[in-house]
Amino acid sequence: MRVLVVVAIPEGQDLVEVELEEGASLARALEVARVAERHPGLALGRAGVWGRARGPAFALREGDRVEVYRPVRADAKAMRRARAGVKPGPRSRSAP
Repeated sequence: MRVLVVVAIPEGQDLVEVELEEGASLARALEVARVAERHPGLALGRAGVWGRARGPAFALREGDRVEVYRPVRADAKAMRRARAGVKPGPRSRSAP
């Protein structure tokens, strides 16, 4: 069966299509795609299939998309708040 292994890196995506035996695990797909060799500093602890986190023993099916997730660097809400800043309006009761 064919499975696509995807690693998101700052420069883009690394896509590798691998051929596996039926019933192969997520860990086996990462091993065959040589993800640890291709991206030595990447932690392979968080991976999933089609956007859902799965364990290393998860059985794959034909056409699955295996994804390796990187840790989040910043909180999206905190970044939006920082960009918005405090913009006091002339009619606001809570304006400074």
